[in-house]
Amino acid sequence: MRKLKNLVLVLAVFSYLTGSAYASEERESRNEVRDTMKQAKAKTRQATRGGLVYKTYCVLCHGLHGDGSARIAKLHSGLNLVIGKQEDTYYEDIIRKGGEGVGRSGFMPTWDDELSDEQISDVVIYLSLVTDPVRRGEVVFKTNCILCHGVNGDGKGRASELYDPPPANLTRSNKNDEYKRSIITLGGAAMGRSEVMPVWGEQLGADEINDVVAYLRTILVIPPTE
Repeated sequence: MRKLKNLVLVLAVFSYLTGSAYASEERESRNEVRDTMKQAKAKTRQATRGGLVYKTYCVLCHGLHGDGSARIAKLHSGLNLVIGKQEDTYYEDIIRKGGEGVGRSGFMPTWDDELSDEQISDVVIYLSLVTDPVRRGEVVFKTNCILCHGVNGDGKGRASELYDPPPANLTRSNKNDEYKRSIITLGGAAMGRSEVMPVWGEQLGADEINDVVAYLRTILVIPPTE
């Protein structure tokens, strides 16, 4: 009987330890969350600096928003001055080498001798965000939402265990874009959901919320309801 009790005790301890280890693996580490938020905030600061460089050197040709609506367009109506979505390496190459260096217009100057490596890197980040709502939305999400919804949006954030009901698993959400836009803007209580979900419309602009919704669509593992 004593051997049986000892065996049961050993099994119970083993189950507890392995269960705790599994739970620890499920929960995101403090360092992971902190590093993710730190990187997102750093990218925001870098894009802000890049925006200043862009508005100093690039806006005359490419326009304030990179859409080609600029003063120089009136002089060269045949040029395509729109900055489209490209890989970061492309942006860096054309900034450093100029248009001719990458087989584009010779009107695009080489900036390698005029801008520092840091300035070029900042402009590249700025262009990558200004041309891509998904990448902008990812930065906003990882700056504001991951403590509850998790780095991967799966509802396993560091604070998720504090709440009942727990934060939604956004990778398996069956809500459409309009619903997500509303609950982000108005908060959970206004939508008949958890009161813990903040009213982000008081902190985020409409464009930022639209960008987050665009990002959330990319992390879905099931199709959204239209």
